[in-house]
Amino acid sequence: MRRWSTSQLMQQTVFVGPALFAYAIVMVLPFLLGLYYSFTNWNGVSSQIDWLGLKNYVTILTDDPDFGSSLWFTARFTFTVVLISNLLGFLIAYLLSKPMKSRNMLRTIFFMPNVLGGLLLGFIWRFIFTEGFAAIGESTHIGFFELPWLSTEASAFWGIVLVSVWQGAGYLMVIYIAGLTNVPSDMLEAAAIDGASGFQILRNIVLPLIMPAVTICLFLSISWTFKSFDLNFSLTQGGPFKSTESVAMNIYYEAFKNNRYGLGTAKAVIFFIVVTVITMIQVSITKKREVEM
Repeated sequence: MRRWSTSQLMQQTVFVGPALFAYAIVMVLPFLLGLYYSFTNWNGVSSQIDWLGLKNYVTILTDDPDFGSSLWFTARFTFTVVLISNLLGFLIAYLLSKPMKSRNMLRTIFFMPNVLGGLLLGFIWRFIFTEGFAAIGESTHIGFFELPWLSTEASAFWGIVLVSVWQGAGYLMVIYIAGLTNVPSDMLEAAAIDGASGFQILRNIVLPLIMPAVTICLFLSISWTFKSFDLNFSLTQGGPFKSTESVAMNIYYEAFKNNRYGLGTAKAVIFFIVVTVITMIQVSITKKREVEM
């Protein structure tokens, strides 16, 4: 009895079991239920559920242009935000890793936008775009502030990109700073003594050594932007003319506004597969570029 109570299986059950049970209830069970509902015509309310098989998936792939346009917007949005936010986050981290008196204060300032929630941040920037920029444009006549930021397809796209980069670059900066602090200073000094330029040091020493941080930042930024909903909803609500409707917003409207829960969950399953494949490819590529110190 004593040996059984102190066995490895018992210890794993006691310590890991509750967390595994909670994970199964919160994550695994809803996923399996959603997978089941994606093959039905359930409206989210009725007790009657009819099995449709693959009909929902065929409808999405052949007769749903809104889903295709939202997927195209999400892909363009993800590529743009991931590229700009990672470049900006790394640039800020690289500059703030240098010795300067105000770097701790600057790190706090750049990180602060990430503390605000997406909906609150979206409503704040919606006021800035519609009221603040308009007032500045009227007084200064600078073209940047006179743009109809949320009224046209092109400007609305770049408006959401601007807010997303402003919010996420500071968080990525923290991860890049953590990676830069692990780069051996003696290696950088030796390269400088040997005559290597700043760009050569950055390209051949710093970047290969911080590839684990790059892997994490790319993974996080891709998953964030692909699942973007709150900023789009609070800034444009998918407009104008559904030009900024993300896949997450399209799924939300389909399931909870059109009361086609089965079709909405089918879209969610397709979206899950797409995001999983892209993130796996990204992680496998960046992992191969990591080096051992």
